[in-house]
Amino acid sequence: MPTLRLALCQVNPAVGDLTGNAGLVRAWTRRAADAGAQLVLFPEMVLTGYPVEDLVFRRSFVAASKAALDRLAADLATDGLGELPVVVGYLDADGPPQVSGDAEPGRGARNAAALLHRGEIVATYFKHHLPNYGVFDEDRYFVPGDTLTVVRLGGVDVALTICEDLWQAGGPFAAAGQAGVGLVVNINGSPYELNKDDVRLPVVRRRAAEAGATIAYVNMIGGQDELVFEGDSMIVAPDGTLLTRAPQFVEHLLVHDVELPAAGDGAAGMAGAELADGLRVVRRTVEGIPPAPTGPAAVGGIIEPVADEAEVWQALVLGLRDYVDKNRFPSVVLGLSGGIDSAVVAAIAVDALGADRVVGVSMPSQHSSEHSREDAAELAKRTGLDFRIEPIQPMVDTFLANMSLSGVAVENLQARVRGVILMALSNQEGPLVLTTGNKSELAVGYSTLYGDSVGGFNPIKDVWKTLVWRLAKWRNVEAARAGATPPIPENSIGKPPSAELSPGQLDSDSLPDYDVLDPILIGYIDGDLGREGLVASGHDPAVVDKVLRMVDTAEYKRRQSAPGTKISMKAFGRDRRLPITNRWREDG
Repeated sequence: MPTLRLALCQVNPAVGDLTGNAGLVRAWTRRAADAGAQLVLFPEMVLTGYPVEDLVFRRSFVAASKAALDRLAADLATDGLGELPVVVGYLDADGPPQVSGDAEPGRGARNAAALLHRGEIVATYFKHHLPNYGVFDEDRYFVPGDTLTVVRLGGVDVALTICEDLWQAGGPFAAAGQAGVGLVVNINGSPYELNKDDVRLPVVRRRAAEAGATIAYVNMIGGQDELVFEGDSMIVAPDGTLLTRAPQFVEHLLVHDVELPAAGDGAAGMAGAELADGLRVVRRTVEGIPPAPTGPAAVGGIIEPVADEAEVWQALVLGLRDYVDKNRFPSVVLGLSGGIDSAVVAAIAVDALGADRVVGVSMPSQHSSEHSREDAAELAKRTGLDFRIEPIQPMVDTFLANMSLSGVAVENLQARVRGVILMALSNQEGPLVLTTGNKSELAVGYSTLYGDSVGGFNPIKDVWKTLVWRLAKWRNVEAARAGATPPIPENSIGKPPSAELSPGQLDSDSLPDYDVLDPILIGYIDGDLGREGLVASGHDPAVVDKVLRMVDTAEYKRRQSAPGTKISMKAFGRDRRLPITNRWREDG
């Protein structure tokens, strides 16, 4: 049986940076060549970054993507890498955008893969299955492909597929099985959500069995607006054996030797034949790939999955770092209240950017407790961030001297003064303002518009309050295990949560306890359960009615909230789209 040395390049592209992304491909192809690779694989749309959203409709961008692919093929040859076959994802089009008046049926923008060799594009493949759920809108942007591209190289038949093609039965993987290929390449831009790695491997195994072939699955890493990609690239044998698996949330070159069946002469006769889902096989041959390396076999190793808290923390750190760096913010600033949410956000920010790029501002009012002020200062001391104190009471008093306000209006005034201070620092010094509301608070509208909700990015937007506590405890334990100072004061973790906008205020004055609230919210928001389903699950009907009313009437607040890293199956924003003006109520 032939052996191919595969190199899966788990890299971090930036949307729209065609030159930078092409440079990334060239640099990592050099690394793969130095490792003796015979076939190099890059993620979905690595050349343009992913997702490009409505950039698809700009013909100038599509043309730039195609031109960048041509240049990349030539540049790889100039680099002395022309003999090494390289698969890259890019944006293509074989007709006008589907939204234009001159659109043609079956033609338009394509989510595409290309195989580059000897300075040329020797094969292309257009994604067949287009996801249109959750964060995906690919039916809006792309036209599905109707062919399966099979490339013969090194004596092996290799089929090209893209991301969603793997997540659905039938289609390209069934066609690959009918075509008798030995290897199916699947390039991905598969966003992270908690426990997705536990789902991904079984799916790859099912497709390997369906195709009767080895699957090489490569995924990108990095943050892109709300999305974060964790990598988790792997190679799986036809019998489901996991041969090698890359780590999560880091760029990684996964090099592994794979024994594959030799291509049969009979398979070539299937070119043009109609297979599963009406796909036709298009065959190409690549002559002259690098010879099989001598010496020991390349073994990529298998990285074991980490604990949920570690996984989520890495996702939040990477999501924040890339949002800040890719958008070229010099630093971040956030309000430090001494509570658990701001403490966790500050610790994430320091891990992501370094203490020298994080500003924490304590903004005490007359209702701020002494322990909250001390806890904020203690966190700053532990993490080393730039700590400042800006008392808000004189500013609040000035407002109150000129306006007659009482009750909730005074509470919200304090939050909005704090927002003004943070935005003033952002305007003056350039840092991005981080907001610190967790998913539970956003769900029930427990926030002040233009106050504690002010900011450009929210690292814990998709983190339930109960998970915030788990993350804080985990991060401190990890620090202690490493011999470092735990970043989050124990008092911030242990004390009852409070907005401290009125005397003796606690979150529990307005909300059910979070260990009661969060399961209801998870069922309603992530699970789409209605009132009857929640009550049947054992939740108190009166509490359910109260919580659902709060969620339903807070949609207008969520629509104005800052973006934040998605870690769940249904994050606010791209995943969950409900009308603001909406009279439907689950309680009737």
